Amino acid sequence: MRLSKLYRSQKPDISVELFPPKTKEGTDKIFEEVKILNQFHPTFFSMTYGAGGSTRDLTLELVDELKNKIGVETMCHLTVVSQSKADVRNVLNFLKEKGVYNLIALRGDPPQGTEKFQPHPNGFRHAVDLVREAKRDNFFSVAVAGFPEKHPDAPTLESDIQHLKEKVDAGADAVITQLFFDNRFYYGYLDKVRRAGVQVPVIPGILPILSTQQVKRFTALCRSQIPPAVGRMLAKYENDSEAATQYGIELATQQCQDLIKQGVPGIHFYCLNRSRSVKTILSNLNQK
Repeated sequence: MRLSKLYRSQKPDISVELFPPKTKEGTDKIFEEVKILNQFHPTFFSMTYGAGGSTRDLTLELVDELKNKIGVETMCHLTVVSQSKADVRNVLNFLKEKGVYNLIALRGDPPQGTEKFQPHPNGFRHAVDLVREAKRDNFFSVAVAGFPEKHPDAPTLESDIQHLKEKVDAGADAVITQLFFDNRFYYGYLDKVRRAGVQVPVIPGILPILSTQQVKRFTALCRSQIPPAVGRMLAKYENDSEAATQYGIELATQQCQDLIKQGVPGIHFYCLNRSRSVKTILSNLNQK
């Protein structure tokens, strides 16, 4: 189902984000994980690009296989980084040919080894440009990213929300947020974007913690905060990934229970190609 038709039922629509594995074994494993999670009937699985668009071809190959061989609804990530306008149009043509109509338009992270984003000399500069390009064809339904704690490159949250409004005004059908560990960030952000005139669904992104090292790395990259109470628990499990995973399941379950109670239209899980935590959380939520 297209993004433009989702997020309208009383029960939140669930989606799961994957990334392209580096090995054949990893690729085989990802299909096993999809089959496990598919028993919970997620509305779609999304597939990322690697940093700097480094896995574009593999991303497209996997999106095609998920959609047309495995038979699950799939959303493709599309970024500005390291792509010319012609490259982007070729990707859009490929997706249309394969029947993949959902995509998420992102600026993307700089290539590995670089700190500052530099647009391709013959490419688009911002995510809003991708939205406009995709929406030239009514075939596509487009999501964009939202940042409850502000995009790392934005001077203020208010300016970041104005950029979000530009993307929605350009035709974005939904917003999927960056991860957060305190729901108050999401609720405060939702209030601000609504007051700014953004009325499309804003879907919270949830990352189940797998280890102390993992969550520190992720939050450093996206500049999300680790709340003091969460930090204290992670310190206890510094050298015990299993305990950290169990804590991550409990924390994410609590976050989701609260979000569902408040009527969120959907939840997007960053599962890191591992079904265990998301499967347990969805079981806890009686989402099967």
